Amino acid sequence: MRIAYVINSVEGGGAAFPVPDITRLMRDGGHEVALFALLRRDGRALPAITASGLQAAVRAGSRQDHVAALRWLDRQVASWRPDLIWTSLTRATVMGQMIGLKRRIPVVSWQHSAGLSPANTGLLRALRGLSRLWVADSRCVLAFMHDRLAVPPSRAMLWPIFRADPGCPVARPWQAGEPVRIGSLGRLHPVKGYDHLCHALAILKADTTLPPFEITIAGEGAERPHLESLIRQYGLTNLHLAGFQDAVPPFLATQHGYVQPSLHEGLCIGVHQAMQAGLAPIASAVGEIPYTVQDGMSGWLVPPRDPPALAAALARALRRPDRLASMGQAARTQVLDRFAPERFAAAGRAILDRVQPASRPTRS
Repeated sequence: MRIAYVINSVEGGGAAFPVPDITRLMRDGGHEVALFALLRRDGRALPAITASGLQAAVRAGSRQDHVAALRWLDRQVASWRPDLIWTSLTRATVMGQMIGLKRRIPVVSWQHSAGLSPANTGLLRALRGLSRLWVADSRCVLAFMHDRLAVPPSRAMLWPIFRADPGCPVARPWQAGEPVRIGSLGRLHPVKGYDHLCHALAILKADTTLPPFEITIAGEGAERPHLESLIRQYGLTNLHLAGFQDAVPPFLATQHGYVQPSLHEGLCIGVHQAMQAGLAPIASAVGEIPYTVQDGMSGWLVPPRDPPALAAALARALRRPDRLASMGQAARTQVLDRFAPERFAAAGRAILDRVQPASRPTRS
């Protein structure tokens, strides 16, 4: 097949980062794949995409010029003549569905979030019949597709987008006398809940029984000025905004724990990367996180938007830093098993095998 993979943007994080692994599996199966991004945004996912050998077309435009974006994508599809349109995220899915209907090309659509706005939920529910198959990137999203989008089980499949790497660096255990280092990965965006983390750390300032610790957020975004203001307001000298990190595994390997205070998530790649590195996460019980993290065994779960609960969980972890390595090892073992490369490949092949007969005959 010739597969047109349509995505909202090549922004760092979220659905763009797994694209090389996903499309490599497609190409290894003999399919030809080209990527079409409706926006560039920060473009931080693009180097890994191009390094994988994937052909990519990125549109210059804005988030609001929907008519221009639709026309651009229609021209790209008409020129490239795919047998299948594969979409990812709401804007790309709706436009891919419209073009698929116009040009009689079957559409397969990823769903990456269980926290869509009411407007986007209603839109995808109304148009659900325009995608021949829906693919959930996690169990929480699969449940969302059934319950909120009314996608029948016969037209939904599960393909977790996290592919574990058994060879990734493993974090070194905490040693007595050194500060406890806790990392986080995420865009500086309200949905990541870093303002709640600031409030939690302000609560912890009154606890003089805790050992020295520091928290480093690896990420960038429009929330930086607000977070910097909170850091100054609360005097959080142990909270650092490190900016976007290209080398995620080495960064995680320098940490002793991990925190993810998100308000909502889908699969949350950052938590799974941390667990893979042998870090026990302190994380909001949203999205796929409570499906993966075993509370009190491979990490700690807290309600979202609850700084006191987050502060209490951080305090529990910090009072026994000698336990972090063993809990982190349990987290690593769990993730390497559940998201093993062979499982990732088997799920992807099952989906491709299912949609191939429904596509148009491959050109000679």
